[in-house]
Amino acid sequence: MAKSISCKDAGKNCSWSASTDSVEELMSLVTEHVLTEHKEIELNSENIANIKSLIKEE
Repeated sequence: MAKSISCKDAGKNCSWSASTDSVEELMSLVTEHVLTEHKEIELNSENIANIKSLIKEE
């Protein structure tokens, strides 16, 4: 089952989204995107947990 997430899921005004087969791969893509496009977001354990809670299964 595919996993997906988008910035809009987190209330951001950003059209980025991603879909993969695993949470680990998806979180890798999310991390890359946050570090390049949303530098104001600190990837601490609380924010990572919040991001993971937004992942949808398709």
